[in-house]
Parts: sequence; C-alpha cells; structure tokens
Amino acid sequence: MSGTIVLLNLAGAVALLLWATRMVKTGVERAYGDALRGRLRSTLGNPLLAVIAGAGLAIAFQSSTAVTLLIASFAGSGVVGGMAGQLAVRGAEVGSALLVKLLSFDLRLLVPLCLVAGTSFFMATERREWRQLGRILVGIGLMILSLEMIGAAAEPLRDSKLLPVIIGYFSGDPVTAFLIAALMTWLFHSSIAAVLLLVALAGRGLIPAELGVVLVLGVNLGSSVIAPLLTRGAAPAVRVVPIGNLLMRGAGSLVVLTLLLTFKPPLALLGTTVPDQIVHAHILFNCVILLAGIPLAGLVYRASKALVALSSPTVPEVAPAERSALEEDALDRPSQALANATREVVRICETIEIMLVEIMELYRTPDKARIDHLAALDDRVDRWHAAIKIYLAKVTAHQLSESEAMRCQELIGACIKLEQVGDIIVRNMLVHVRKKMDRKLEFTEDGWRELTAFHASVLANARLAFNVLVSRDRETALQLVQEKDRLRDREKSSTQGHFERLRAGTARSVETSSIHLDTIRDLKQINSLLASIAYPVLEEQGLLRGSRLRAS
Repeated sequence: MSGTIVLLNLAGAVALLLWATRMVKTGVERAYGDALRGRLRSTLGNPLLAVIAGAGLAIAFQSSTAVTLLIASFAGSGVVGGMAGQLAVRGAEVGSALLVKLLSFDLRLLVPLCLVAGTSFFMATERREWRQLGRILVGIGLMILSLEMIGAAAEPLRDSKLLPVIIGYFSGDPVTAFLIAALMTWLFHSSIAAVLLLVALAGRGLIPAELGVVLVLGVNLGSSVIAPLLTRGAAPAVRVVPIGNLLMRGAGSLVVLTLLLTFKPPLALLGTTVPDQIVHAHILFNCVILLAGIPLAGLVYRASKALVALSSPTVPEVAPAERSALEEDALDRPSQALANATREVVRICETIEIMLVEIMELYRTPDKARIDHLAALDDRVDRWHAAIKIYLAKVTAHQLSESEAMRCQELIGACIKLEQVGDIIVRNMLVHVRKKMDRKLEFTEDGWRELTAFHASVLANARLAFNVLVSRDRETALQLVQEKDRLRDREKSSTQGHFERLRAGTARSVETSSIHLDTIRDLKQINSLLASIAYPVLEEQGLLRGSRLRAS
C-alpha cells in the first residue's frame, strides 16, 4: 500500500474520531446541558464537590475545554468565584483523562450495539430528548469505530523504512516532539482525541513509551492553550479561569518534562504495555496538577488576575461606528435588501449580548464610567433600530413575494423587541445599579447566587434567540420557547427563596429586597421578549396554537 493511501486512511480515521467526539458533546449539551449546568452551579461552592462536578461534566461533554469555557462564563457572571472555578477545571482535566482510560479498553462489541440503538432512538420518535440520546449513542459507536480504523490504517506503517527515522529523530529531540504534540492538540481542539490517537499508534508498536509520555505532556500544554485563545476577547472576569488553567497545566507540563528528561524515571511503573503507560501518564499528570493546585490556588488566582489586568483596558470604549450594511442600491432587489437588514439586526444582537453581560458585572461592581458606557451602547441600539425600520419600510414599497414579506415583518418585530430589551437594561436595571451604588447595598450570598443563575439562563436563551433569528432552525426555536416555561419555574423558586430569607429577618435581604425582586422581573420580561423571536418560525411550521405550543 502506498504511503499516500496510508496517510489518507489515517487522516480519515482521525477526522471520524473528531466528528464523533463533537457529536457526543453536542447531543449531551442539547439533551442534558441545562440540568448539568444547574447541578454545577449548585456544587461550585464546595471545593471537593466542584472537583467532582468538573470531572463528571468533562466525561459527559467529552471535553475539558467545554467545561472550562462553561465555568469561565459562570465566573464572568459572578455565579462562582475564580478560585472555585479553577478547582472545578482541575477536576475536569482529571475526568477527561479518565475518559481516555475508559475508551482505551477493547469496546468493539459496543460499536454495533450503539449504532443500532442510537439510530433506532433517533429515527423512531420526534421527541427531542430521545433523538439526542440517539445522537449520543451513535457518536459513542463512531468513536470506538474510529479507534479501530486508526489502528488498521496505521498497520502498514510498521513496514515503513522512513518511520523509524522519524521516530528516532523525535526521540532524540523531545522538545520538538513536545511542541508538535501541543500544536496537534490545538488543531484538534480535543485532548481526548489527541491522546487516543497516540494510544492507537502505540498499540501498533509505532511509538515507544519514552516518546509517548513526552507527547502526552505536549498534549496537555496544547489543551491548556485552547480556552484562553477562545476567550481572548471576553470580559476580564471570564478570562481569569482559562488563564489560571494555562498557568497550572501549561507550566506544569513544562516542569514535568524537565524532570522527566533530567531524572529519566522507570516508565514500567506506569503499566506493562506502552498504551497503558501513555494513558496512565496522562492520568497521573492531571492528578498531580489537581493536588498541587489546591495549596497553590490562591497564588494562581492572583497571578491570573494580574495577567488578565495587564491585557485589559480599565474602561471599555465604545467601538467606532461600522459601515452600515443598509445599502440603498439594493432596495430594488428585496432578497438582497433583506439580507442587508439581517446583517444590521445581527449587529444589534451582538450589542444586546454585550449589554446583558455588562449589566450583571455592574450589579457586582458598580462603576460610573461603565454605567456611562452601557448607556452609550443603548444609544447605538436606538440609532440602528430607527435606521433598520426606515430601510425595511422602503423595502415594502417594492414587489415582495409572500416569504419575503413575512421575513420583512419578522425582522421588524425582532428589531423592536431588541430595542425594548435595551431599554429595560438601561431604564430599569441601571436604575437598580445606581440605587445599589448610592446606598452601598450588598446582596446576601444566596440572593446573589440566585440572581446570577437566573441571569445566566436568560443570557443563554438570548444566544438561542439570536441563532433562531438567523438560522430559523425549528429545533432551536422549540428549545427557546420551552426554556421560557422553565424560566418561569426558576422565577417562582427564586422569589420563594427570597421571601424565606425575609421571614428569617436577614438584614441584607431586607435592604436589597426591592432590587432583587425588580431585577428578577426585568430579566423575565427580557426573556419573554427574546423568546417571542421564535414565534414566527414555529407559527410558519404549524407548531403554535394561539400563544401556546402544540402537543408533541
């Protein structure tokens, strides 16, 4: 078999592994994401539970990076402190390593079982939960199948005359091998896929144990870089957790590499086979980083905050006005004009998302300069809102098809709702912020946790609404409306908890009572406005009856 065909087969097998990993992650997020996020919020206050929850989520999401980004968003919203968040990320890395161990067993019998069961679940019903369970099972089956394909594709490499030369070079230059493994992991965006690839190749005798452990350390460095790069434009509070992970795991990989090359410990202690030694080295490294991270948590947290502060402006500036997409020349081509208007509405969505994030940061740390910045963003939304309405009014003066007329009305309605969301943030919630700042009030820990959890749900629903506006996806629209009902239950629970604290006579609850209840009301109103963006999509497909969803 020629080298080109071997590499093509190997690339195809690796691509299937990456796709299957993403498939499982997507299925878990869609079916159980909210429940898992809620469980994580409730456990992050306890360091031990935070570690366990992080490990469990990494196994469920098939990705420690996904858990890091999730915890970073909680830290940015004030749901969790940076130190607790970093401990949860440590647990996620251990969970990810344990998942690699599980997948390294001989699970070939599960391939047909997962594929048959998953396809049956997905094809037999329209219920969202069952279809996502089917997606998860098919993804697991494809992951195991891809590992078999990697092994089979790599088999001809045993007879290669060039491969021993390459392996010999990297064995003699471990630093280069370490860096290449880090780059490979960054390209994969998955440490699980990277380590499984190494295990599959080692199982065919293509990678010696010493080189395999060096490559595993490089995988950990590459994995620690992914989240900081993905959050480089986020708010400072969001970036602290990923930067802390980079400091511990990335720097830890460099330290362990130095110790490994200096002392050359016997790798036979890690297992009897090379694949076992690679997997166990991966697990051991992350367990060591977890244990070392406990006493160093305070130091790492302060260092990560300092690094984030160095690269972040004290007060965000309003970005300069961008060139408008509302081109007058396109008015005689309705489809193009509607596409232009959609682009401008998306700009409003992006600004509203920024406002939703910043308003909660102001609740936590009121600051006059940031309040003025938020008001300036609302002024920008008002200008864009007026310009889009005028532009769409001009579009309706031309001959439109039925679908174009419906899309025009949909964009106008969405634009109005987004403008109303901006008004609620500035005219209602900013008033609460100023009141809290002027009176020097502080929420109770339970009250603040409830507010930030409620806000995180609204922010997640806002992103769903923005996706629906562009994609008009039926499943996402259904999920958005269903989330509206779930949020109503959360409102009742939060309000009940607040009144229980009032009955107990908690001083801070009494002082912040009106702000707490008014904020919950405002966030609920924002969520209702955003959820209504999904109605045109559902109505068009006959899934609405009056103002309620039809039964599935």
